[in-house]
Amino acid sequence: MAEEIVNRVAQSKLITFDLEELYPEGERRVLDIKEWLYEGLILREKEFRLKVGEHDWSQYTDSYVALTCSSDAIVPGWAFMLLASKLQPFAKKVVRGDLETLETLLYQEIIQNLDVSSFADKPVIIKGCAHRPVPENAYLMAIGKIQPVAKSVMYGEACSSVPIHKRK
Repeated sequence: MAEEIVNRVAQSKLITFDLEELYPEGERRVLDIKEWLYEGLILREKEFRLKVGEHDWSQYTDSYVALTCSSDAIVPGWAFMLLASKLQPFAKKVVRGDLETLETLLYQEIIQNLDVSSFADKPVIIKGCAHRPVPENAYLMAIGKIQPVAKSVMYGEACSSVPIHKRK
């Protein structure tokens, strides 16, 4: 007679925390202003404002937008503020930087507002594999939020996890 296979992971109090499940839906866009600068290097206010006025801002509706300048131009702060003010009625979020900066700031907001009371005094595994662009910093933010309440924190999958923290 064969022994019954028991899934001990399913029966344990282990909680799997998957950052990918928190991924905010919406298109990610990068707006590079290099082409709006004279010779890609110099911001001439009158010409820049003309480009801003001609641009179709509605194309960023419900998008997350990263504002950047891919050239070595020195861009005054007001220029990015002006762009953000034009995007404000359309975009879900606007940041200065690249897509990784955008993802990091999105996760920072989510993790700061995360209710971790269900993790209190329980073993938690922070799932390591993601099919979406979960930034590395999100894992650091997650351990900072979960560690103070959890009994223990591991990283990876239930079948092959790495211990990170165990309360004494």
